[in-house]
Amino acid sequence: MKNTRKATIQDLLQLAELFDQYRIFYHKESDIPSAESFLKERIENKDSEIFVSESDGKLVGFVQLYPLFSSTRMKRYWLLNDLFVNENYRGKGFSKELIEESKELAKSTNAAGILLETGKSNDVGNKLYPSCGFELYDEVNFYEWTNK
Repeated sequence: MKNTRKATIQDLLQLAELFDQYRIFYHKESDIPSAESFLKERIENKDSEIFVSESDGKLVGFVQLYPLFSSTRMKRYWLLNDLFVNENYRGKGFSKELIEESKELAKSTNAAGILLETGKSNDVGNKLYPSCGFELYDEVNFYEWTNK
């Protein structure tokens, strides 16, 4: 049985393990204690919204969104920053459920929409997002400055 809901502090241990898998997927070193600390801070400080998917009482996926604001629209946007489903549960609709939960958040907060980025080589994501109603926006150049 699938179930998607808002994450709570009680989810922290399982969520940190999933978050660690997510980070490893993006070629970062495993660090569950730091993942747990990072997520605990996000939840306690209400810095982000995190939704989780469960299957038979076990967390199998999550999505994390951060608030942004559009000055020209004078509204909130949500940045869909993290979306991950454990490899054993992929292809079963969990990602779409998490995205739908994200859309409900945007609607309930009267946000202008949801923004996200994914790599050009992310074939799964580049099929998933359009199938969930996202449109590729290529009218701007995306720049990044990093504090190295």
